[in-house]
Amino acid sequence: MTRIGILVNPDAGLGGRLGFKGTDGRAAEARAAGAVDRSGPRMTAALERFAELLAHLREAPHMMTCSGRMGSDWVPAGISFEEVVRAPTESTAEDTRRAVSELLDANIDLLFYAGGDGTTRDIVAALDAAERTDLPLVGVPTGVKMHSGCFAATPRAAAEVLAAWLAGDLMLASTEVMDLDEEAYREGEWKVRMYAEVQTPSSPRWMQGAKMRVAAAEEEEVLEGLAAHVGELAQENPGMLIIWGSGGPLRAMSENLGMQTTLLGIDASRDGVLVGRDLAEDGLLELLDGNGSAGVLLLLSPMGGQGFLIGRGNLQLSPEVLRAVGVDNILGVATPGKLAILSELRIDSGDPDLDADIRERRYLRVLQGYRTTRLIRVSED
Repeated sequence: MTRIGILVNPDAGLGGRLGFKGTDGRAAEARAAGAVDRSGPRMTAALERFAELLAHLREAPHMMTCSGRMGSDWVPAGISFEEVVRAPTESTAEDTRRAVSELLDANIDLLFYAGGDGTTRDIVAALDAAERTDLPLVGVPTGVKMHSGCFAATPRAAAEVLAAWLAGDLMLASTEVMDLDEEAYREGEWKVRMYAEVQTPSSPRWMQGAKMRVAAAEEEEVLEGLAAHVGELAQENPGMLIIWGSGGPLRAMSENLGMQTTLLGIDASRDGVLVGRDLAEDGLLELLDGNGSAGVLLLLSPMGGQGFLIGRGNLQLSPEVLRAVGVDNILGVATPGKLAILSELRIDSGDPDLDADIRERRYLRVLQGYRTTRLIRVSED
């Protein structure tokens, strides 16, 4: 019988809606500011889908997990499991590493975990110490930032990957574990490095792949054209609230318009003037509530290599914010270099109903040049 380890970092993703650039060392601060659990409920959603898929497997796996918030609290009815790790109420990186070590002692064949890139680094450290870097990993994406290739695209996709691997339909492949320097990230600087390679079931459909920086020469003129397009939209619609997503292209566009948006935060402008920088969910909702009938435009740049428009690095754009904006008022922005590797857009808002509503539209608009938009297909997974 195949043994599956289940592990949850209960603090992963806590700071997303608050505008934190990661939750390492800031879980207590996030909870004090009103943050609610993200990691555990997304693990539950993944396991609920897996419970539906169990009927199609010849043999159910033996599920093994931790006690409390690092595991059993999030396992839904319909999933039988064994507690093999006694976990503390409040967890740390060291607790994650210890839990992995004890799950390895229980002879698990794959680790199914919920967290972000920091969690993955802690898991890899434990695997390396035990000389078990061959253990396959499947990550349920729950962090603020997830650049590593061992994460599934969504919680449901993680369940599909696990079931397909158990059925023998997916082969293992090596993928990169990436992470940002969170101190630099919080200061608005993007420093990412590869920490390790791990094994994960290979599925271009369900796994997100590692993030890539897309560099292309001679795109300065394109960015100027993109900025001019947005500037004219603002002039044609006085008072319109423009919400700027994160990323280098959008920051370059704002600079062309005489503004200085943040590289990694969410900002807002009206009539060519910034009215909010590095906004959290509550700040965005306040601006939207006071916007009246002036109109709103949300500019988002898809993540290079992964295609995520929503749900990676912009958790401030909660389902409540996105509904207040309106799906029709979302405009993707991508340069030719990014479009060259972008076949579809991925959505992971954290709200299955909202995700379904966006996917039902099948396509979203992406601005690719001055007065030039293109329809890009939305992934069904």
